[in-house]
Amino acid sequence: MHFNQIKETSLYVKDLDRTEAFYSGKLQLEVIGKEEGRHIFFKSGFSILLCFIADKTKAGENLPSHYGEGNMHIAFEVPKEEYEATKAWLQSRGIEIEHEQSWGRDFKSCYFRDPDGHSLEIVPSGMWD
Repeated sequence: MHFNQIKETSLYVKDLDRTEAFYSGKLQLEVIGKEEGRHIFFKSGFSILLCFIADKTKAGENLPSHYGEGNMHIAFEVPKEEYEATKAWLQSRGIEIEHEQSWGRDFKSCYFRDPDGHSLEIVPSGMWD
């Protein structure tokens, strides 16, 4: 079996408007779907970020349950030459960089949090090659 990529990633959030203000307003991800009181979906490059109100997905009506809880981690990839500019851009938007990690081979990444406490990371392209 061969997978091309991870196409969707899910996070569980408490407030869709707050989630939209952060991911669309601050990170400028495109909103591609929203069901008030249940979910909001964002496009990031070729991937989709699904943000659900967890309790609303416990019982699957048309789909299996998507329920989850706890803080999660996702990483956004940027071109290696834009890593420092992206980190500065986040800070200029009032997003605190929680940690920066050096990974060797001239790679580093930085971590920050969304309003629900999920750990988000910026990684430069080529880091996992």
